[in-house]
Amino acid sequence: MPLLRERLVRASVVIRTLNEAEHLDDLMRMIARQVTPDFDVETVLVDSGSKDGTVEIARRHGARITTISKSEFSFGRSLNRGCGFAAGDLLVFVSGHCVPADEHWLARLCRPLLDGRAHYTYGRQIGDDRSNYSERRIFAKYYPETSQLPQADFFCNNANSALLRAVWEAYPFDETLTGLEDMDLAKRLTATGMRIGYVAEAAVFHHHQETWREVKRRFEREALALRSIMPEVHLSWLDVLRFVAVSAVGDWRSARRNGTTSTPLTGMIRYRWSQFSGSYKGNHEHRILSQSAKERFFYPNISREADQDEWLKPMRRTAPNEIEQPEG
Repeated sequence: MPLLRERLVRASVVIRTLNEAEHLDDLMRMIARQVTPDFDVETVLVDSGSKDGTVEIARRHGARITTISKSEFSFGRSLNRGCGFAAGDLLVFVSGHCVPADEHWLARLCRPLLDGRAHYTYGRQIGDDRSNYSERRIFAKYYPETSQLPQADFFCNNANSALLRAVWEAYPFDETLTGLEDMDLAKRLTATGMRIGYVAEAAVFHHHQETWREVKRRFEREALALRSIMPEVHLSWLDVLRFVAVSAVGDWRSARRNGTTSTPLTGMIRYRWSQFSGSYKGNHEHRILSQSAKERFFYPNISREADQDEWLKPMRRTAPNEIEQPEG
C-alpha cells in the first residue's frame, strides 16, 4: 500500500560515522543537490567518536547530530539511535564513505516505498579506479545493473538503503549482532510477507578505506553475525583454500579480459585470503564474547588506505572536485 501523503513526506538521511572527514563533505554536498519534489529532506549524523573533523563538517552542512559512545556501539544500536533521533517518514541509510552518483539517487531509492512496491530498499554500490579488483567483483555480483522490485531473497545492505519509518518502529534493528543487521531485518520482514527491493538506478560510490587486517576483521564480524541469521552455513578450511584459489584466479582472468591493471595478482590473492580466512574465523567464533572482543567486532575501525571500485562503466563518474557547490 502506498505511503499516505496528507502532508509533505519527510526523508531523513541517517549517516553512521567514525572519522569520515575524507568523503563526508562530498556526501553532504551531493545530498544537498538531490532533486526531491515529493518530499522534504533532513540529514542526521550518528557519530561514534570522530577525531578528524567529521562532526564539524556535518554541522557546517546543517546536519542534526547525535552521538553514541564506543561502549554502547553496535551497528544496529547506532542505526536505532539515529532512527529515533530522526523525524522522517522515510529513513534513508548511507555510509559516511559513500557518495551518491547523481542528483536523483534519493528519489529513486525512496520511490518504491512511496508507491507501495517495497517496504525496504537498497541501491547499487560502485567505486573508482583505485579499488581492489576483487572487491569490485564482489560489488558487481551483489549490485547488478538491473533492478529487482521486489526481489526474491532477503539480501540487503545499509551502506545505501531506505526503510519506511512505520516498519522500523515495528521491527527495529537487532542491537546484538556484530554486523549484517540489514540482512537480519530483511529476513524478518520477508517472513511476514513484506517486500525487499533492489534499485540499481540509485547508485553510490563506495570508498572502502581498510588495511588487510581490517578487511579480514570485516568479513570475520559479518560471518559471526551470519551464524545467527543463517545457522545452516558452515565453512571449512578446505572451503577457504578452494574459494581463495578459485576467486583469485577468476579475478585475475576477469582483470585481463577487461584490460584492468590497477590491482596486481598478489593484491587479489591477499584480498581473497583476508575475505575467506576472516569468514572462517567468524563462522567458528564462540558466541559469548568478552568485552574486548565486543569492541573488536562491533566498533568500526577506519584507516587511510584507499580501496575503491569502478564497476559502473555506463554512468559518468563525478570526481570530488567536480561536484558543484549548492546555491546559497
